Amino acid sequence: MLDRRRFLGAAGALATTALLPRIAYAGPAATEQRFVFIIQRGAADGLHILAPTGDPAFLKQRGVMADTVLGGEVLGESFFTLHPSLKRVGLLAKQKQARFVHASASAYRDRSHFDGQNVLESGGRQPYTEKTGWVGRLLMQLPAMQDRAMAIAPSVPMAMRGSTQVATYAPSALSDASDDIMTRVSALYADDAQLASLWDSARATHELADNLDLDGHRGAAAIGMLAGQMLAQPDGARIMMMESDGWDMHSSQAPRMAMQLKNLDAMIASLADGLGAAWTKTLVIVASEFGRTVAINGTAGTDHGTGGLMMLMGGALDGAGQVDADWPGLNPAALLDGRDLRPTIAAEAVIGASLAAHFSLDPERLMARLYPSQPGLKPFRA
Repeated sequence: MLDRRRFLGAAGALATTALLPRIAYAGPAATEQRFVFIIQRGAADGLHILAPTGDPAFLKQRGVMADTVLGGEVLGESFFTLHPSLKRVGLLAKQKQARFVHASASAYRDRSHFDGQNVLESGGRQPYTEKTGWVGRLLMQLPAMQDRAMAIAPSVPMAMRGSTQVATYAPSALSDASDDIMTRVSALYADDAQLASLWDSARATHELADNLDLDGHRGAAAIGMLAGQMLAQPDGARIMMMESDGWDMHSSQAPRMAMQLKNLDAMIASLADGLGAAWTKTLVIVASEFGRTVAINGTAGTDHGTGGLMMLMGGALDGAGQVDADWPGLNPAALLDGRDLRPTIAAEAVIGASLAAHFSLDPERLMARLYPSQPGLKPFRA
């Protein structure tokens, strides 16, 4: 039986931790590292994205949906199969520029999208107990010029809220305002110390986006290319958050998942292409508020669950390409509440360890700064 196994990558530890550097930390030094957080809003089904095809209970639990992963990249000692729609992600895995953490979850244990997203983004133990987000708190730990942050979103997401200014950009289908209107608004804000700086930042971001070459990309691929080129600019953002919606699939999941993953794959591919040489200094973390039920429901979908999947990618990864999972098994007796994949790895521990290694920060100290309401939480070590 393969009810419970521990899977480790070739390096024997989570790739981004590089065995968590054991050095003396004198404080953050200026670097050219980039970090991108992509949130999958709607509770993405990690069991469909990276299927545990080596678990004897998988086929019985997933039925006809199990066949939809055939042909995907096989990982984790041939125990896991990546969905075939993730072609570029699969290539990154083969190039040892991707890693996957399965059966992971934040501190949240209920099944509300809004509450779950708040806990994942704020880093709190309970919903709405934190006023800032873990990305916002990360910015305070980085040196000047390294803390430049942007969200590809209509407003600053919860994860990025904090004392550091964060720019936002959301492509609009509306016509651009005339130069005359823009000049008038600039004059209106000129004497307001706070609004003037915000307005100047917004205009600079808009002008930068207008001058980038998206090379015919559309939809998710265009967003990825836009983000990549912004991050690649010498004076551009170094920290970015992107949002991916539409992961709540209570019915007809198989065809919807194939299209959704194709779009995510296109976003990540164009992000990497847009970054160019800067991809070698980039870490990308993809996570969702929680996972889905192990068994499919009567409408060929899945319902809100608990344990899910985190994906880590980037040219900054070293020795990646495998799966980290203390696998709990899919037998009915092994499931949380008789229905969910039981989480065995804290998402917060993975985030903290990965960022500490990426930015050469003290892991224990960074964990305490990112997750102040979860004292004693240790950075993940495989």
